[in-house]
Amino acid sequence: MTVKKASGAQAGDAEHPALPATSWAVLGLLSFGEELSGYDLKKWSDWSLRFFYWSPSFSQIYGELKRLERVGYVSSRMVAQETGNRDKRVYVITDEGMAAVRRWAREAPVEPPVLKHGVMLRLWLGHLLEADRMREVLGRHREYAETMRQRAEVDAEGARAEAAWAYPSLVLKWSERYYASERDRADAMLADLDELAGPDAARGTGEAGRKRP
Repeated sequence: MTVKKASGAQAGDAEHPALPATSWAVLGLLSFGEELSGYDLKKWSDWSLRFFYWSPSFSQIYGELKRLERVGYVSSRMVAQETGNRDKRVYVITDEGMAAVRRWAREAPVEPPVLKHGVMLRLWLGHLLEADRMREVLGRHREYAETMRQRAEVDAEGARAEAAWAYPSLVLKWSERYYASERDRADAMLADLDELAGPDAARGTGEAGRKRP
Protein backbone atom coordinates (compact mmCIF):
# COMPACT_ATOMS: atom_id res chain seq x y z
CA MET A 1 0.00 0.00 0.00
CA THR A 2 1.38 3.36 -1.00
CA VAL A 3 0.10 6.89 -0.97
CA LYS A 4 1.81 9.30 -3.32
CA LYS A 5 1.18 12.74 -4.66
CA ALA A 6 -0.08 12.69 -8.21
CA SER A 7 2.87 14.44 -9.80
CA GLY A 8 4.59 17.15 -7.79
CA ALA A 9 6.28 18.69 -10.84
CA GLN A 10 5.74 22.28 -11.80
CA ALA A 11 5.78 23.84 -15.25
CA GLY A 12 9.17 25.19 -16.15
CA ASP A 13 10.61 27.99 -18.19
CA ALA A 14 14.07 29.27 -19.01
CA GLU A 15 14.40 30.87 -15.57
CA HIS A 16 12.67 28.17 -13.55
CA PRO A 17 13.28 24.68 -15.00
CA ALA A 18 10.62 22.02 -14.53
CA LEU A 19 11.55 19.32 -12.05
CA PRO A 20 9.96 15.97 -11.14
CA ALA A 21 8.59 15.28 -7.68
CA THR A 22 11.71 13.40 -6.61
CA SER A 23 13.85 16.47 -7.29
CA TRP A 24 11.72 18.58 -4.96
CA ALA A 25 11.86 15.88 -2.29
CA VAL A 26 15.68 15.74 -2.43
CA LEU A 27 16.00 19.52 -2.60
CA GLY A 28 13.57 19.77 0.31
CA LEU A 29 15.80 17.53 2.43
CA LEU A 30 18.71 19.86 1.71
CA SER A 31 16.63 22.93 2.54
CA PHE A 32 17.17 22.30 6.26
CA GLY A 33 20.69 23.63 5.75
CA GLU A 34 22.84 20.55 6.30
CA GLU A 35 25.65 19.51 3.97
CA LEU A 36 24.76 15.90 3.13
CA SER A 37 26.05 13.01 1.09
CA GLY A 38 23.79 10.82 -1.01
CA TYR A 39 23.99 8.21 1.75
CA ASP A 40 22.92 10.82 4.32
CA LEU A 41 19.99 11.84 2.15
CA LYS A 42 18.86 8.24 1.87
CA LYS A 43 18.94 7.88 5.67
CA TRP A 44 17.00 11.12 6.11
CA SER A 45 14.37 10.08 3.57
CA ASP A 46 13.97 6.69 5.27
CA TRP A 47 13.57 8.48 8.58
CA SER A 48 10.98 10.99 7.39
CA LEU A 49 9.70 10.88 3.79
CA ARG A 50 8.79 7.21 3.73
CA PHE A 51 5.94 7.68 6.20
CA PHE A 52 3.90 9.99 3.98
CA TYR A 53 5.40 10.01 0.48
CA TRP A 54 8.02 7.41 -0.40
CA SER A 55 11.72 6.89 0.09
CA PRO A 56 13.74 7.30 -3.13
CA SER A 57 16.31 4.65 -3.93
CA PHE A 58 20.02 5.45 -3.88
CA SER A 59 20.07 5.57 -7.68
CA GLN A 60 17.15 8.02 -7.72
CA ILE A 61 18.80 10.26 -5.13
CA TYR A 62 22.13 10.39 -6.97
CA GLY A 63 20.36 10.97 -10.27
CA GLU A 64 18.40 13.88 -8.83
CA LEU A 65 21.51 15.36 -7.21
CA LYS A 66 23.18 15.45 -10.62
CA ARG A 67 20.09 17.08 -12.12
CA LEU A 68 19.90 19.65 -9.32
CA GLU A 69 23.58 20.48 -9.67
CA ARG A 70 23.20 20.97 -13.44
CA VAL A 71 20.47 23.58 -12.91
CA GLY A 72 22.43 25.30 -10.14
CA TYR A 73 20.19 24.39 -7.21
CA VAL A 74 22.88 22.47 -5.30
CA SER A 75 26.66 22.52 -5.22
CA SER A 76 29.02 19.75 -4.17
CA ARG A 77 32.54 19.12 -2.99
CA MET A 78 34.71 16.16 -2.07
CA VAL A 79 35.65 15.67 1.58
CA ALA A 80 38.16 13.28 3.12
CA GLN A 81 36.88 10.52 5.37
CA GLU A 82 38.29 10.34 8.89
CA THR A 83 38.15 6.55 8.73
CA GLY A 84 40.57 6.39 5.82
CA ASN A 85 37.94 5.30 3.31
CA ARG A 86 37.78 6.98 -0.05
CA ASP A 87 36.67 10.61 -0.20
CA LYS A 88 32.94 11.25 -0.38
CA ARG A 89 30.94 13.90 -2.21
CA VAL A 90 28.66 16.11 -0.13
CA TYR A 91 25.96 18.47 -1.34
CA VAL A 92 24.57 21.75 -0.08
CA ILE A 93 21.63 23.79 -1.34
CA THR A 94 22.44 27.05 -3.13
CA ASP A 95 20.61 30.35 -2.73
CA GLU A 96 18.93 29.66 -6.08
CA GLY A 97 17.90 26.22 -4.90
CA MET A 98 16.45 27.57 -1.66
CA ALA A 99 14.46 30.16 -3.60
CA ALA A 100 13.22 27.48 -6.00
CA VAL A 101 12.03 25.03 -3.34
CA ARG A 102 10.43 27.87 -1.38
CA ARG A 103 8.60 28.97 -4.53
CA TRP A 104 7.52 25.38 -5.22
CA ALA A 105 6.20 24.92 -1.65
CA ARG A 106 4.25 28.19 -1.92
CA GLU A 107 2.95 27.99 -5.49
CA ALA A 108 2.70 24.37 -6.65
CA PRO A 109 -0.89 23.26 -7.34
CA VAL A 110 -2.58 21.38 -4.52
CA GLU A 111 -3.02 17.93 -6.01
CA PRO A 112 -5.05 15.13 -4.43
CA PRO A 113 -3.05 12.10 -3.29
CA VAL A 114 -3.24 9.01 -5.47
CA LEU A 115 -4.12 5.93 -3.44
CA LYS A 116 -2.74 2.57 -4.58
CA HIS A 117 -3.90 0.11 -1.95
CA GLY A 118 -2.67 -3.35 -2.91
CA VAL A 119 -4.47 -5.02 0.01
CA MET A 120 -7.83 -3.61 -1.03
CA LEU A 121 -7.20 -4.67 -4.63
CA ARG A 122 -6.77 -8.25 -3.40
CA LEU A 123 -9.83 -8.07 -1.15
CA TRP A 124 -11.78 -6.68 -4.10
CA LEU A 125 -11.07 -10.06 -5.67
CA GLY A 126 -12.33 -11.84 -2.58
CA HIS A 127 -14.59 -14.08 -4.68
CA LEU A 128 -11.37 -15.76 -5.85
CA LEU A 129 -9.92 -16.26 -2.34
CA GLU A 130 -10.62 -18.47 0.61
CA ALA A 131 -12.01 -16.73 3.70
CA ASP A 132 -8.99 -17.65 5.81
CA ARG A 133 -6.62 -16.26 3.17
CA MET A 134 -8.49 -12.94 3.12
CA ARG A 135 -8.22 -12.70 6.90
CA GLU A 136 -4.51 -13.52 6.70
CA VAL A 137 -3.92 -10.74 4.16
CA LEU A 138 -5.81 -8.24 6.32
CA GLY A 139 -4.03 -9.43 9.45
CA ARG A 140 -0.62 -8.87 7.87
CA HIS A 141 -1.66 -5.44 6.70
CA ARG A 142 -2.84 -4.62 10.19
CA GLU A 143 0.52 -5.67 11.64
CA TYR A 144 2.33 -3.52 9.07
CA ALA A 145 0.16 -0.49 9.84
CA GLU A 146 0.72 -0.83 13.57
CA THR A 147 4.49 -1.21 13.06
CA MET A 148 4.60 1.93 10.94
CA ARG A 149 2.46 3.79 13.48
CA GLN A 150 4.90 2.92 16.24
CA ARG A 151 7.91 3.94 14.15
CA ALA A 152 6.31 7.25 13.16
CA GLU A 153 5.54 7.90 16.83
CA VAL A 154 9.19 7.31 17.79
CA ASP A 155 10.54 9.45 14.95
CA ALA A 156 8.09 12.26 15.68
CA GLU A 157 9.29 12.28 19.27
CA GLY A 158 12.91 12.45 18.11
CA ALA A 159 12.14 15.30 15.72
CA ARG A 160 10.73 17.43 18.52
CA ALA A 161 14.22 17.81 19.97
CA GLU A 162 15.35 19.78 16.90
CA ALA A 163 13.78 23.20 16.40
CA ALA A 164 14.47 23.06 12.65
CA TRP A 165 12.33 19.89 12.40
CA ALA A 166 9.18 21.37 13.95
CA TYR A 167 7.12 20.98 10.78
CA PRO A 168 8.46 17.53 9.85
CA SER A 169 7.47 16.57 13.39
CA LEU A 170 3.90 17.67 12.66
CA VAL A 171 3.86 15.57 9.49
CA LEU A 172 5.20 12.58 11.40
CA LYS A 173 2.34 13.04 13.88
CA TRP A 174 -0.04 13.02 10.91
CA SER A 175 1.66 9.82 9.73
CA GLU A 176 1.16 8.25 13.13
CA ARG A 177 -2.57 9.03 12.95
CA TYR A 178 -2.77 7.79 9.38
CA TYR A 179 -1.33 4.36 10.18
CA ALA A 180 -3.50 4.13 13.29
CA SER A 181 -6.47 4.71 11.00
CA GLU A 182 -5.23 2.00 8.60
CA ARG A 183 -4.94 -0.39 11.54
CA ASP A 184 -8.45 0.42 12.72
CA ARG A 185 -9.90 0.06 9.21
CA ALA A 186 -8.31 -3.39 8.99
CA ASP A 187 -10.01 -4.29 12.28
CA ALA A 188 -13.32 -3.04 10.93
CA MET A 189 -12.97 -4.99 7.71
CA LEU A 190 -12.13 -8.18 9.58
CA ALA A 191 -15.43 -7.68 11.42
CA ASP A 192 -17.15 -7.02 8.08
CA LEU A 193 -15.79 -10.30 6.71
CA ASP A 194 -17.10 -12.18 9.72
CA GLU A 195 -20.51 -10.61 9.28
CA LEU A 196 -20.52 -11.44 5.57
CA ALA A 197 -19.54 -15.07 6.18
CA GLY A 198 -21.91 -15.67 9.08
CA PRO A 199 -21.51 -16.46 12.79
CA ASP A 200 -19.38 -19.61 12.32
CA ALA A 201 -16.60 -17.65 10.60
CA ALA A 202 -16.28 -15.26 13.54
CA ARG A 203 -14.39 -17.95 15.43
CA GLY A 204 -10.66 -18.63 14.98
CA THR A 205 -8.52 -16.40 12.80
CA GLY A 206 -10.97 -13.50 12.80
CA GLU A 207 -10.79 -13.11 16.55
CA ALA A 208 -6.98 -13.08 16.52
CA GLY A 209 -6.90 -10.57 13.70
CA ARG A 210 -9.05 -8.12 15.62
CA LYS A 211 -7.03 -8.22 18.80
CA ARG A 212 -5.48 -4.82 19.54
CA PRO A 213 -1.91 -4.41 20.76
